Amino acid sequence: MIITKYNYTPLARESVEGKRHYALPDGSKVPSVTTILDRTKSEESKLALANWRRAVGEDRAQQIVTEAANRGTRMHTYLERYVKEDDIGDFPTNPFAQPSWFMAAQVILKGLCHANEFWGSEVPLYYSGLYAGTTDLVGVWKGQPAIMDFKQSNKVKKREYIGDYFIQLAAYAAAHNETHGTNINTGVILMCVKPRDENETPQYLEFELGPEEFDYWQKEWMKRVELYYLTN
Repeated sequence: MIITKYNYTPLARESVEGKRHYALPDGSKVPSVTTILDRTKSEESKLALANWRRAVGEDRAQQIVTEAANRGTRMHTYLERYVKEDDIGDFPTNPFAQPSWFMAAQVILKGLCHANEFWGSEVPLYYSGLYAGTTDLVGVWKGQPAIMDFKQSNKVKKREYIGDYFIQLAAYAAAHNETHGTNINTGVILMCVKPRDENETPQYLEFELGPEEFDYWQKEWMKRVELYYLTN
């Protein structure tokens, strides 16, 4: 259940020249965290994505992306319900929703058991004049104020390949600190891997970002913000 500690102001989302922006309380519009990350991808990342789409075929690639997005949305919905109501909901009869329910259950059993408090779910955050975004969860993780983000994956990921996820955590923490006067320097990615078949238990992965690494990833984030404004 959520403990209200901060006034999280809702932010309207708008499309500006095809890019997601948020309207801030002062009337200004700033790009989203995901827009900045997408627009500042390295050439290597862009090439790897293009090569993958070409290898599997455009139609199949789009199918995989769409299925993953739908699965992730459902998983987030179950987790949001759990955070707000302490109840994940009944097991769905829709076969397309069932993997997401199992994945959310794994995140709850193996991940959210370490969360001491929930301060907000689907929390709108902004850094005035620069960017805004919505993080999945803010609260206390293993005794420390933290940003928590839920991720689903089609396959097991290694820590060295999820730099952009750490950048997201740092971006949301900086926005929370700037707007609400906090000093959050801990974050965690709670990830669940899609089961290969209906008889397999989804695999839970956890990637914690502690204070000793946080400064590095915040600097990496601000480099991306600077690059975005220089090139857009």
